[in-house]
Amino acid sequence: MTDAYNEEVLARIAEGLVYTESEAAFQSSRRRTEQIFAYNHTPPGEAERRRSLLLAIFGSVGERTVLLPPFHAGFGSNVHLGDDFFGNVNLTFVDDVDIRIGDGVMIAPSVTLTTTGHPVHPSRRVDFGRFSEPIVIEDKVWIGSNVVVLPGVRIGYGSVIGAGSVVSRSIPPMTVALGTPCRVVRDITDEDLTTRMAKSDHDDDREGDRVG
Repeated sequence: MTDAYNEEVLARIAEGLVYTESEAAFQSSRRRTEQIFAYNHTPPGEAERRRSLLLAIFGSVGERTVLLPPFHAGFGSNVHLGDDFFGNVNLTFVDDVDIRIGDGVMIAPSVTLTTTGHPVHPSRRVDFGRFSEPIVIEDKVWIGSNVVVLPGVRIGYGSVIGAGSVVSRSIPPMTVALGTPCRVVRDITDEDLTTRMAKSDHDDDREGDRVG
């Protein structure tokens, strides 16, 4: 394929239009499959090797990054991690386009961040027809266990996503959101500064406290 053809495909991908596996095959060199395998099989004590592998896998990596293996990524090179990131086991990045994660983000076990979906009509899924839209997770977000974040979603600063949620639309900053589909249940306020630190009679009754 010519450079002009590849640029045309990339433009369609950037617009969120349908493209096929064959059309996107020229991007295969950006997949970090071998490095991901190596990371997932690196002993816990080899912190420097793990760090060097993360730098080789991801598009950018902040300081003090913790990512517990195993993790999975379609490319790896389309993922950008901020400072003080913590990712628990079985984190999956479907990163056909960018996934950008800010500083101080915590992600619980078995979370999937998928930038890619497929058309509803089967005739449009020939040759793995698909569309992709970037995901943005802003600073200081906490995502609970078994959450799925779908294409094009932005999760705002400081927000919390409850365990088991399917996030199909963007979530505003400083809110607790949960459910399938994920919806905001309340704001995060200064009252939450005492939650779990000073026991009171109403602590067990607050909707959205048990999210992880």
